[in-house]
Order: sequence, then C-alpha cells, then structure tokens
Amino acid sequence: MSFVEVNEDSDFSYQNLPYGIFSTLSNETPRMGVAIGDYVLDLSAVKHLFSPELAEKCIQGQTTLNALMGAGRPAWTEFRNTLKKILSKDDASLQNNSGLRAQALIPTKEVTMHLPARIGDYTDFYSSKNHATNVGTMFRGKDNALQPNWLHLPVGYH
Repeated sequence: MSFVEVNEDSDFSYQNLPYGIFSTLSNETPRMGVAIGDYVLDLSAVKHLFSPELAEKCIQGQTTLNALMGAGRPAWTEFRNTLKKILSKDDASLQNNSGLRAQALIPTKEVTMHLPARIGDYTDFYSSKNHATNVGTMFRGKDNALQPNWLHLPVGYH
C-alpha cells in the first residue's frame, strides 16, 4: 500500500505504476515520471533512492524510456521494486521528507506528457488474412485483393 492517497476509481494505483516522459512549465526538460493517483512522481528528483547503476543508466538525463526498456528484465525488476519501496507507506525516504515530496510529486494537471520512446525502425508483416485482403482491396480492387503468394510466404514491408 502507498502513502500517496489514490482514489478508488483511479487507473494509477500502487498496483499500476505506468512509466512516462513529462515536463512542466517550471522545468521544460522532458524527464521520466511514474503516475500514481493524481500525481506524477518525478524520477529525476528521487534518483538518489535508486541504485547508482540504475540511476545513471536509466534515469539521469533520460528524455525517453529507451534506456530502461533496453536494460533487461533484472533491471526492470529492480526498478519496479525500488519504485514500490519509495511509494510504500512502510518507507520513510519520501513519505517523511516534505521538501522532497513537494519536489517529486507533481499534480498531473501541471504536467505535459511526451512521446515516451524514440522509435528507431519497424517492420510490419501482414499476419492477418482479413487485414491483407482489406488493404489489397484498397490498392487492387476486390477481385485481385489477396495475392497468391500471401498464402505461401510471409509478406512484410518496411
């Protein structure tokens, strides 16, 4: 359970701590945050509560979630466990530090959210016969919508 008061109907409870990238009018630098209730926890303000390795690699100076996403499962587990500890009613590090709380817990109405990841590239595959037929109809008409090779080999595009 968290010391942060969260409405029962909130999507952002202690059990659901979504990561994101945000900025504020007073600090326009995009940075990592975690939603909890009606607040965003500014991870740059509490990075000292994480292990030095995680803070340096995944929080400090990060304007996207890419470093965290690329860190792997052990880092994700440690990151999540540290977040839950920081926000726990049983941990005093943030709860009992009113100055840090005021700096780190920002009302959601005061934040601007940003694209959370830098997308480097992608490839899409037609994995649905229905989707391939619908797209084929747009380009080639109903009678020639699905090319014969679609049934025998994967079709991808970049």
